[in-house]
Amino acid sequence: MSSNKKNEVVKALFVLDVIGKPPEHLTKTLGEIIKKISEERGVKVVNKKINEPILMKDQKDFYTTFAEIEVEVETISHLAMLMFKYPPAHIEVISPELVELTNNGWSDILSEIARRLHQYDEIAKVLQVQNIKMQRKLKELGVDVEKKE
Repeated sequence: MSSNKKNEVVKALFVLDVIGKPPEHLTKTLGEIIKKISEERGVKVVNKKINEPILMKDQKDFYTTFAEIEVEVETISHLAMLMFKYPPAHIEVISPELVELTNNGWSDILSEIARRLHQYDEIAKVLQVQNIKMQRKLKELGVDVEKKE
């Protein structure tokens, strides 16, 4: 897949953020996500820190928090997989300074991107059809569905 000089592991820092309520649910959820990440093949969680939830200023009764997770992965492809499976708010590759990738490594990453894009496109199309059907039904019921801005 990918080839790092001297087969070095790839070290990276993930920042995962969540919004919701109650606050204890947020820390529990982040803990569960970190546990799932640590169980992924080719991934080792080296360090983790879950911050205390804070009340959001602009959203009544909603809290936000984030976790910083340092991981070591066998290949850059493993890092890309983590990024797609557990979308971080921020990601920083710590080491190595230079990551070389074989054409198979690039193919794996680009194929995953293409697969995800097709999946999101399919979801968007289904939602568009459902929205059109819902608007028709609302019009039949006499509800004004014109966009008001």
